Amino acid sequence: MKLSTLTRPAALMTAAVLTLSLAACGEKETDTATAETASPETAATDENAADPYAYLADFDYSSIFDDNGYVAGVTASDYITLPEDLGLTLSEEANTVSDEDVASYISENILVNYTETQEVTDRAAADGDTVNIDYVGTVDGVEFDGGSAEGYDLTLGSGTFIDGFEEQIVGHMPGDSFDVTVTFPEDFRSTDLAGKEAVFATTLNYISETVTPELTDDFVKENLSENLGLDSVATLNSYVSDMLLFSQQTNELYSQLSENLTVQGEVPAELTKYFEDYYLSSPYLYAQMYGVSLDEFMQANGFDSAAAYLESSRTYIDGAIQQTLILQALAEKYGITCTTETLENQFQEYFGSSDTSSYVNYYGENYLKMSILNDLVMEKLVEEVNA
Repeated sequence: MKLSTLTRPAALMTAAVLTLSLAACGEKETDTATAETASPETAATDENAADPYAYLADFDYSSIFDDNGYVAGVTASDYITLPEDLGLTLSEEANTVSDEDVASYISENILVNYTETQEVTDRAAADGDTVNIDYVGTVDGVEFDGGSAEGYDLTLGSGTFIDGFEEQIVGHMPGDSFDVTVTFPEDFRSTDLAGKEAVFATTLNYISETVTPELTDDFVKENLSENLGLDSVATLNSYVSDMLLFSQQTNELYSQLSENLTVQGEVPAELTKYFEDYYLSSPYLYAQMYGVSLDEFMQANGFDSAAAYLESSRTYIDGAIQQTLILQALAEKYGITCTTETLENQFQEYFGSSDTSSYVNYYGENYLKMSILNDLVMEKLVEEVNA
């Protein structure tokens, strides 16, 4: 199996980890002594035990790339043979972006970041609402540890609390105080509570509703001018349209490249090791955040170990290696490099500023050069195909 969609380097790590992080946060736990379901039970890593993945805490995104954005010491054309005629084509669909596509992208990827939450108190709670509640749990009239909370945000229908709890809030008005009666599961970890009926004295404080801002010229000026240099809805629409168009075009062209070009010979070991570490680095940071080892974090997410997760990601790792070599081979063919000046110019075009410092501090300059180099190569291909 080949990866036929061009992967943006900065998004590679996010895609690999997103499912894991969501699973870790949302995995259901029924063995707590509260109405609430806790995050996965994990034990802290023994601080004295050796951590074979500790080096990932200092993963350097730029470690294998040189000052031009190439893999240092590697001639990609030694591994990728480019034909004289690449035979690339672009469909009408790839060359077209609809107004609906632009509006959808803005709504789902831009406006969503500026939503605000307002407290609603003039209607009854419904399934799917997020409500803010206080509750005190008792069994046989006696409060139990971990059974109380104030100002807790609960999404009704999420299954976060013990079966039957959330359903009994539906229909109540903000300001109402009422009892919620549930029964702990027979297999509950706490034998003092297992199978017993519990009463939670509950107060519904308010319902939380998310409000999305209206897309206006003033909104664009206030929020997108500094970082993107945009000052109106029209300029935002144009910016997004150009971005979506380029993404469609490059994905279609890269699909053809990945099908027709294969990696020949044994890939440099440092390249394979780099992308293996790339895929492990963010899960490792999540594991550290949870206070567990990488193996324990992976086990909480359905993998036997970090090594098993890595093996399950082999297609993506091989695809990332293939993409890196293909795009560098094309850069070598066209004589394209990414100097510091080129990097700053591209940032000026993309973000309205040539200041790369915040990105350089995180990714390193040479990683950013590699990412820009890839875009420059694809721009060259799109230009040639549409000529």
